[in-house]
Amino acid sequence: MDGSVLPRERLQDFTRNGPKVTLTFTAAEMQRRLDAVRGAMAAVGADAALFTSYHNINYYSDFLYCYFGRRYGLVVTPDASTSISAGIDGGQPARRTFGGNVTYTDWRKDNWFHAVRTLTGGVKRLGIEFDHITIDTLNLLKAEFPEMEFVDIAAPAMRLRMVKSAEEIAHITEMARIADVGGAACVEATKVGTPEHEVALHSTATMVREIAKTWPHAELLDTWTWFQSGLNTDGAHNPVTSRRIETGDILSLNCFPMVAGYYVALERTLFAESATDEHIRLWEVNCAVHDRGKELLVPGNRCSDIARELNEMYAEKNLLQYRSFGYGHSFGVLCHYYGREAGLELREDCDTVLEPGMVVSMEPMITIPEDMPGAGGYREHDILVVTEDGNDNITGFPYGPEHLIVK
Repeated sequence: MDGSVLPRERLQDFTRNGPKVTLTFTAAEMQRRLDAVRGAMAAVGADAALFTSYHNINYYSDFLYCYFGRRYGLVVTPDASTSISAGIDGGQPARRTFGGNVTYTDWRKDNWFHAVRTLTGGVKRLGIEFDHITIDTLNLLKAEFPEMEFVDIAAPAMRLRMVKSAEEIAHITEMARIADVGGAACVEATKVGTPEHEVALHSTATMVREIAKTWPHAELLDTWTWFQSGLNTDGAHNPVTSRRIETGDILSLNCFPMVAGYYVALERTLFAESATDEHIRLWEVNCAVHDRGKELLVPGNRCSDIARELNEMYAEKNLLQYRSFGYGHSFGVLCHYYGREAGLELREDCDTVLEPGMVVSMEPMITIPEDMPGAGGYREHDILVVTEDGNDNITGFPYGPEHLIVK
């Protein structure tokens, strides 16, 4: 008999395949998030929301999916929240989800849509993420649910993520401590003749072991280190290579522990054994901008105004043309391949006003071209929590010429 015509289940139940794990946040914290997003749904007139992005599914369910070409989702209704996961993942999504879970199989191409249908009966207006849904998925949703109207829930959901709870701040603070541990491991491994990848491997392994000790119930995935030397420092996101450190090299350490979808960063400029006078001058200018920038991360200040004031500091030294990107951004549920709270970036085109509970980096960078004295990329990066009367810097790693010319 032709196996293709055998009846096969479209959905599977993995909710009884082992108990729920110890989740990252308390039930009260997760309920607070769901209550808040239900308020946002009501404000846009949505009967339910279908989240599809890494960041929103993770934020509202504590489950972080592995895409690998399959669709995932989280359906939030007024009285339930249910993750939708692929059968290839078995029971892991159900064990990691705060709320229910539905697993779909690969037997038919539209099984994900079938799972959505089972969770959205009677829904007339469905909130979806306009900044994440592809044209292909949107067209398929319209074809599958012609009776539904689709409204944007991405912007309201992002706005809710921008102000962190006490539990989130405690989590991020502990992660910042682990980033400092990774930075120390980078410095420990930095020696002339050592390849970039060996420094990065030592840092990453050190952070992963510390994460495992700190969060014994957490999944260990995605923590990484970029360690750059010489010309490779010219870009903030340049990948690790096998280039060996040379005497006098400008260096950049970038430590990124990842825990439960939350990302933090530690970034520092270093030099191998020695630095020229011009390198020192440029480094000190960047550190001065960094210091002033941290002073400006207080309630009531506007992101665009902060960027403009720091621009003036570079302009006074004739260095503004070498600035590489914005001066910082929101921290929380994000990573190098997903997520961004674009409404909270320290750029000239972002007018968000800082308020208590926001967690923001200060990370000025300049890149001096290779044919000029002092060539290389200079970057310092701290993470600060905006408080009622100022800020709390949760990064403790030292920076500047007095500390990071590594012998």
